[in-house]
Amino acid sequence: MKKRHVIISGALVIGAACAQIIFAQTPVVNIGERHGNLRAAQSYIVQAFQRIDDAQIDNNYRLGGHAGRAKDYLMQADRELRLAADSANHEGR
Repeated sequence: MKKRHVIISGALVIGAACAQIIFAQTPVVNIGERHGNLRAAQSYIVQAFQRIDDAQIDNNYRLGGHAGRAKDYLMQADRELRLAADSANHEGR
């Protein structure tokens, strides 16, 4: 009975990891030229995210979780820039 629970738990963990990889998002440049500075900042975020990806691959993903957290922060910054552009658009700027 205990062995069965271990196998089921392991399968669930592997399934969750696969789902996270499949549904993982990356930052995108989706701000128009109307907000050139925000668009440029978003472009740098996309480039930084890719460089971190490359570093993770080069180091066999042994970076102590720090690279992954940095990517999370970049995703957050990407969303915030999009919201800033939306806010400016809403204000008619």
